[in-house]
Amino acid sequence: MRKIFTTTGLWIQKMIDSTYPLFRKLISQQLYRYGVCGSMNIVFDWVLYFLVYNFIFKHRLVDLGIVTLSPHIASLVIIFPVTTLSGFLLQKYVTFTNSTDLRGRVQLIRYMLIVLANLLINYAGLKLLVDGLDFYPTPSKMIITIVTVICSYIGQKKFTFKISSQPENVEE
Repeated sequence: MRKIFTTTGLWIQKMIDSTYPLFRKLISQQLYRYGVCGSMNIVFDWVLYFLVYNFIFKHRLVDLGIVTLSPHIASLVIIFPVTTLSGFLLQKYVTFTNSTDLRGRVQLIRYMLIVLANLLINYAGLKLLVDGLDFYPTPSKMIITIVTVICSYIGQKKFTFKISSQPENVEE
């Protein structure tokens, strides 16, 4: 399976890198890859959120017996694991390919910690914007995404996929 991810990641990386010369003077190649991969995953997230909210939950409350979820929160619960996995795979196999100091499972655990922080930001943001300020759910999700993208890049670069020259990190 790793070989499939690596091969696919290299193919995606080549496609992204083919347009990098246009931006070379503005940003680093890694930041460019992060931006493109992140943008692809964000669009995937938004489309999936829109489809689930409008066509699966149809703007209705979701009664789970012990708790009832609003449709915007239920949609978040459904799409979050899907876009989390796609985001991790894109970052590991396309953006941060030089991060070999840490094993994949350690990277995944660290990635999940960043994701949990983003989940809290998403939840609080949706509650504030949709329930508190009565904004539309999909644009609210888009606004919150901007905040989580900034937090994610810093966390992924400095924590999840960090590259260090110290050998003791290899054993983590």
